[in-house]
Amino acid sequence: MMWAAVLVASLGCFLEKYLGYLVPPAVLENRRTRRVFGLMPVALLSALVAVQTFATGMALELDARAAGLGMAIVALMLRAPFLAVVILAGVTAAGLRALGWAS
Repeated sequence: MMWAAVLVASLGCFLEKYLGYLVPPAVLENRRTRRVFGLMPVALLSALVAVQTFATGMALELDARAAGLGMAIVALMLRAPFLAVVILAGVTAAGLRALGWAS
């Protein structure tokens, strides 16, 4: 049964990609279309961060991950390099978990 689901999902992905080639160039060159597609990765990444930070299973949870995200936001606002942002967020979350504020 699992292989059937994998094959159906694969076929669906192939068809979706194939249908993308059939879109007329005039639609793709539209200013609004380019703007929306340019912002889609930001929206998808933001949704992924929100789900991974505040969700545990089907429940919302405020724990050390949220503090790590807060530290990352502060570091970004201070224009810290990306590697420093990641390290600061990780150290903050790990430190709070070590102190007993675990997820």
